[in-house]
Amino acid sequence: MLLRSVLAFLLVAASAALAATRDDPWVEVRAPHFVVISNSSNRQARHVAAGFERMRAVFHNKFPKARVDASSPIIVLAVKDRKSFQALEPQAYLAKGQLDLTGLFLRTPEKNYVLMRLDVEGEHPYATIYHEYTHFITSHDQQWMPPWLNEGLAEFYQTTEIKDKEVQLGRPSVENILILRQNKLLPLATLFSVDRNSPYYHEENKASMFYAESWALTHYLEFKDRREHTSRLEQYVSLVSNKVDPVTAAVTAFGDLKSLEKNLNDYIAQPTFPYVTSPGSAIVDESSFKLETLSSTQADAVRADFLAYCRRVKDSRALLERILRQDPNNTAACETLGYLAYHEGNMEAAAKYYEQAVQLDSRSALAHYYFARVSMQKPFSAENATRIEASLRTSIQLNPEFAPAFDLLAQFCATHNRNLEEASLLNLKAIELEPSTIAFRLNRANLLMQMKRPNDAITLLQATEKLANNPRQLSEILLAQVSIQQNENPSNHQEEPVPQPINLQPADEPLADDDPPSALPDDSRHGPKRTTSGTLKNVQCSSPAVMRLMVEGSAKPISLHARNYYKVEYSAMGFHPSANMNPCKDLEAMHATVVYFEGATSAAEGQIIAIELRK
Repeated sequence: MLLRSVLAFLLVAASAALAATRDDPWVEVRAPHFVVISNSSNRQARHVAAGFERMRAVFHNKFPKARVDASSPIIVLAVKDRKSFQALEPQAYLAKGQLDLTGLFLRTPEKNYVLMRLDVEGEHPYATIYHEYTHFITSHDQQWMPPWLNEGLAEFYQTTEIKDKEVQLGRPSVENILILRQNKLLPLATLFSVDRNSPYYHEENKASMFYAESWALTHYLEFKDRREHTSRLEQYVSLVSNKVDPVTAAVTAFGDLKSLEKNLNDYIAQPTFPYVTSPGSAIVDESSFKLETLSSTQADAVRADFLAYCRRVKDSRALLERILRQDPNNTAACETLGYLAYHEGNMEAAAKYYEQAVQLDSRSALAHYYFARVSMQKPFSAENATRIEASLRTSIQLNPEFAPAFDLLAQFCATHNRNLEEASLLNLKAIELEPSTIAFRLNRANLLMQMKRPNDAITLLQATEKLANNPRQLSEILLAQVSIQQNENPSNHQEEPVPQPINLQPADEPLADDDPPSALPDDSRHGPKRTTSGTLKNVQCSSPAVMRLMVEGSAKPISLHARNYYKVEYSAMGFHPSANMNPCKDLEAMHATVVYFEGATSAAEGQIIAIELRK
């Protein structure tokens, strides 16, 4: 009853916030790389636009080879107060006791949004925005950039201060300094070796130290290079970008790691820390900014779209219904309704809204892209295929920086087994635009197999392993390799169905992310990644969600376990299992390919990452 009352209160509060802000005057400032939409004054909106343009210019100077611009301008919702902010921020942060946000950076494959409050004070109120903007800037380098440097740069730039006349970079992080002074440093060889599957990157009690030390080392090296007129950090970046092992690269660029660790400890203990001040007033030509007062319908359309992307569906729909009552042919509203329908799995409604958006505004690259994407799920017809291809080519023409359209057109060509050389070039363009998007690389591996190039596909997937940010991505890559290796002889190759994910719905309640883990030893996750195929035997489960099994194949049987069998990635190849499949009851005697971390010793059980069931 109490929970229901709290939820009711939050819904009323959110609705009141929407009502309180919907009639506020909104303005739009369109700068070269950002669009600022604000319910504050014209002056503040222009100030925010200038600040972000200066920030972009600073990054452009710092990383001249980086792609510092999105495929379309980043939309900044700069709201005047807490009430306006709460009308838009993600629902999870509205509950009592949650983090009181002052800004966030919402990154999606299609759009990038910033939401920020203009009434906040205190030290580094926009740290989250600058942290994520740094990741956005360096996202194309994630294929080679070690996690410590990736996070170290983000932590370094998150304390940026953009003032009227200057930009301050590298201001010290009090929080990180406190963490470092209260804990022993990680050995630098360990810090340099952390990858995206390491507990130091994901587990909160270890990650806080990893982030703090990454900041400290980046800060130390940045200012050491400045002070001594050297380029050690640039040398390190050059080495790792050319596939030199991060530890070897560190020794080459920085010298003895023990000495570096001692110097870092001394640096952390010092009473003050340097930072950089750069002039900001002359960097941006504010005379090029275009100011427009938005109608309530235009402002509501932007806010409804942001609410849709941050999954406040009910509030988004309320605004969209209001818009369409006033303007039944509002293109932006149709596009957002299509987005909501698509992500709810209602393909019929999505097709209707995106087709309407395309007809109303042929200049919307996203509408053309999603219209094609939804239409590809319909039964084949020559007319439908012609419209799909035309929409994708139009989407590319309207926005030649939008990678998903290139990749989808490549998939379309591959599906119809035509223009495979063009499909290859289209897919390569998508990867060039977004090198860290694993899905594009998996699609390329399938295309290479279709082009009878299995060795190239394997090489690509092996390189892609380094980009995996979580076990699910890693399992997809490894299972793709296994599938190709099992069909490696081109003369015997037959196209195999794509593995279908399985969503388990057993009778028991799944283990929540914050439930205590089992008493199993934890060291198995640190072993090398392996795959094995065979029959699943002796499947046993115990509380809270532990599963043990044997894989019996042509080689010696292998003992494996899952600490939480709800976090294993399950898929099926060539058949459709029951929707109510229970891993503890239904896996026995099934044929499968299993991806796992090898145990620390020959006698230790391996830890399961993924199970692909086969007929």
